[in-house]
Amino acid sequence: MELKDIFKLRLKSAREMNGLSMAALAAKMDGIVSPQAVYKYEAGKMLPNSTVLNALCDVLGVDPDYFFKPVTVALQGISFRKKAKMTETEKKMIIGKIKDGIERYYEIEDLCGISRSFSMNFHDTVVSDEDTVYKLAERLRREWNLGSSGISNVIGLLEEHGILVVETEASEDFDGLSGSADGSPVIVLNKNFTPERKRFTALHELGHILMKFSDNLTQKKIESLCHLFANEVLIPRNTFKDAVGDISSKPIHIDQFVDLQMLYGVSIDALMYKAMKLEMIPQSRYIRYRQRKNKDARFKQIIDESRIGDEKSDRFESLVYKAYAGDIISLSKAASLLQVPESDIRQVYV
Repeated sequence: MELKDIFKLRLKSAREMNGLSMAALAAKMDGIVSPQAVYKYEAGKMLPNSTVLNALCDVLGVDPDYFFKPVTVALQGISFRKKAKMTETEKKMIIGKIKDGIERYYEIEDLCGISRSFSMNFHDTVVSDEDTVYKLAERLRREWNLGSSGISNVIGLLEEHGILVVETEASEDFDGLSGSADGSPVIVLNKNFTPERKRFTALHELGHILMKFSDNLTQKKIESLCHLFANEVLIPRNTFKDAVGDISSKPIHIDQFVDLQMLYGVSIDALMYKAMKLEMIPQSRYIRYRQRKNKDARFKQIIDESRIGDEKSDRFESLVYKAYAGDIISLSKAASLLQVPESDIRQVYV
């Protein structure tokens, strides 16, 4: 691939990561270039001079080297969960950030001589109903030796089994994403979500990766079954029933569900939904619960409160720090991979 072809792809990606149109990018550069010049760069018709290149780096927040590295990551089979009001611009921003994050992840793994492998799937079973999902959730817990206890770190568990987990800054309109990059499974999470929501979303996306759905299912039904899968992996139904007991005609004290939230890292909303799905409470009672939450701000605050420690993907960061400490990479390379100032890295070493 010629240098112009590499540069045009990189420039477009960096521009979209920053949510800028060609005209907006030109405007941010204080007249150094015109929108027509930006178009020519992205069309591969010409390369910028050093002055323009440095200005592009400043505006787009990338190093000069970024523009001339061959593009090595392609996302396939993306399942993108977002709210309807998410704009196409924000979607492109998220995709751009994800590709960049995965590329840096692959680079540090390659520098460290580390490879990942993931061969599990449940494609020997076609999923068409909820009973099958329950069985596959049980199968996952069995094959990963999870027993019936709570999962202390969902993200760490996924990374341990060869799944690339990437977190990205995004608005509330972005829920999550799953797919593959060069054959390796990838799950992307919204960094701004609560730990409970990130755990649930991670396992929802795992459901997309593992399960083979019947062609007769609608996308809405598939999403519902992935919700069920995540819920069941977090807290198995028999464990839930034993812990909660008979609540069919009794008031549910919030502290009872708070205890389960803290033990299993699952939201109260998910626990109430589980009680309804298992017919431990009637659907009408679940609807009243949702209505009260929507109308009562204080009640909503109590229900939505996060009560577990933060959970994040830190494998990439750990690899970078280990590589720097082991003289595999320089300080400037570590800072470039982590996208932080060199001073931030120096201060974590003694």
